[in-house]
Amino acid sequence: MKAKQNNEYKSPVAALLWSVTMVGFGQFYNGQYIFGFMLLVSEFAVNILSNLNLSIHHSFHGDLITAHDIVNYQWGLFYPSLYGFSIWQAYNKALVMNYQRKEKEPPEKVYLTGFCIGLVVGMNFGVYWHHHFLDNIPFFKALSSPVFNGLLIGIILGFVGHLIEKQKTKG
Repeated sequence: MKAKQNNEYKSPVAALLWSVTMVGFGQFYNGQYIFGFMLLVSEFAVNILSNLNLSIHHSFHGDLITAHDIVNYQWGLFYPSLYGFSIWQAYNKALVMNYQRKEKEPPEKVYLTGFCIGLVVGMNFGVYWHHHFLDNIPFFKALSSPVFNGLLIGIILGFVGHLIEKQKTKG
C-alpha cells in the first residue's frame, strides 16, 4: 500500500526563511515534526551550554569584552553547523516534496550547498576569531562581538560559496 502523500505545495523560500528564524522551524513548516523537534532541542541545548544568549545580550549593550568572555566556545562552535544544516535541509526537502506532489522524480542535485557551507565556515571563523578585531582593528570594534562578527563573516562567505557553486554548475 502506497503511503499517503501530502499534496500541499511547500515554498522552498518559506522553508528557508523559517529555518533562518529558528533552527527546526523550516522542518515544522515541511511537516517533519520529529526531525524539527530534534533540531530545536539541539539548538536549545547548544545555545544554553554555549551561553550564546548571554553573549547576544552583552553584544547589544556594547559590553564586548563580557560578550567574548562569557561564551563557551567548545559548545558555541556547534551552533553554526546546526543553523546552516537546518536551512539547507528545509529548503531542499521542500523542493523534493513539491516534486513528489506532482508525482515526478525529484532531482538528484541539491541546492544552496555552497551558501550553507560558506555560512557555517564563516560563522565558525567569525565566532572563533572575533577577538582579533577588538585587539588589532579599533575602527571595527563593533565586530569584536562573537555574535556580530560570526553573522557578518558567515553571510559574506555564504554568498561567496553560493557564487562559487553557481560558477561550477555553469561550466
